[in-house]
Amino acid sequence: MINSTHVSYFVLSAYFETGVLKYLFFTIILSFYILMICSNILLIVVICTNRSLHEPMYVFLCSLFVNELLCSTALFPFLLVQILSDSHAVSAPFCFLQVFCVYSYGSVEFTNLAIMSYDRYLAICYPLQYNTHMTSTTVMLLIAVIWLPPVFGVFVTICLTASLQLCGNIINQVYCDNYSIIKLACSDTSVNNIYELIAASLTVCAPLSVILYTYMRILQVCFSGSKQTRQKAVSTCTPHLTSLLNFSFGSFFVILQSRFEMSSVPNMLRIFLSLYFFTCQPLLNPVMYGLKMSRIRIVCKMLLLGSDGRFRVSVTKVFNLSNYRNQ
Repeated sequence: MINSTHVSYFVLSAYFETGVLKYLFFTIILSFYILMICSNILLIVVICTNRSLHEPMYVFLCSLFVNELLCSTALFPFLLVQILSDSHAVSAPFCFLQVFCVYSYGSVEFTNLAIMSYDRYLAICYPLQYNTHMTSTTVMLLIAVIWLPPVFGVFVTICLTASLQLCGNIINQVYCDNYSIIKLACSDTSVNNIYELIAASLTVCAPLSVILYTYMRILQVCFSGSKQTRQKAVSTCTPHLTSLLNFSFGSFFVILQSRFEMSSVPNMLRIFLSLYFFTCQPLLNPVMYGLKMSRIRIVCKMLLLGSDGRFRVSVTKVFNLSNYRNQ
């Protein structure tokens, strides 16, 4: 029996020998990582440095991009090292740190998407009272709700898992996973299971209730409103709905792989499904929001065109500002 006090490292057994193909996988993962970092940083800089984008919707978007940037940095450099390494051992402290980052990403992402749906609900259903409801104080409070409860909840999860006695150190994943560590325990895990059930219910049910309620109200406004109202609702909600469905799709794969036996599934497919959760959101969201949000496109054009195109873009911005304000 291996006691948790003596487990100094974990072995990630999902990696398999790929020969020279590991350099191809390394190049693909590195390309994805560079694209994630550049696209998310670009939009964070655009939103933070342009005063016209200092509005609640863009603040919540910036929070979304920061979360995806932190997740990418916590996971992908580690994957790159593991792909080229012959030994797939990871120290216990780093493993728990990675679990903290991965679980915080999922919790914060879902809460952020719920807050963004609430913001769109106010903008579409109560446009005249939007500025009254969504004050600077309210925005700061909502940002705190996005980050503090999920991070604290994950911290408690890590503390409970770290206190377990373990009977092994083999994790059948390409990254550290909390449930995989719990399955190694030879001590009572009832407290961990009860807490995870409660935390998962709060993390999923509360944001999902907000999302369902807000979109039911938005649909009511769309069906009863004018064609212009419907077009505005579609243009502002489409990126959010796409992001939400993509994130839910990836979460389903992670839960399916961690909770159920998938030994019959090819190893390559299992790895792809587990990485989908961490890859598609940081890749999809910056491109989708950057293309769909007109005001973000304008600022990006100003940055990319430089002095030659600045006057033309600025004129376009001024001319269409009233149309873009709530998009």
